[in-house]
Amino acid sequence: MNAVDENSLKHIKQLSPLMLAFVGDSVFDLFIRSRLAMRKNESPHKMHIKATSYVKAEAQGRIALRLYDMLDDEEKKIFRRGRNSNPATVPKNADMTDYRHATALETVLGYLYLTGNYGRLNKLMNAAAGIIEQEGAVDSENK
Repeated sequence: MNAVDENSLKHIKQLSPLMLAFVGDSVFDLFIRSRLAMRKNESPHKMHIKATSYVKAEAQGRIALRLYDMLDDEEKKIFRRGRNSNPATVPKNADMTDYRHATALETVLGYLYLTGNYGRLNKLMNAAAGIIEQEGAVDSENK
């Protein structure tokens, strides 16, 4: 299932949740930007605004709560580590609860990416994007 050896897996599990979230943030951002680029043909500025509606803390907080039941036991453990981490700063426009849930989601995504579990990673990211698209947040924010 995992594409990494035992030593690498042990190292990944010992990384701080914020380091996993650091990776997960980039992975999710690239996924969303790629998804939008393949579906839309708009200016880079408009695409950036749309991408932001998926990756901001408020949206990721909602995603995290809706995806939690889809997570397996190991992913839930990683999620809780991310949620309970203490970030040095919180963006001024983010609610602390949303930010903690967003960090938890990013922690799981970073963990899946680093362990090479790309099938599972893509399944969760597609579900996450679908949640935002179903809510209509992407279209309503950009009218």
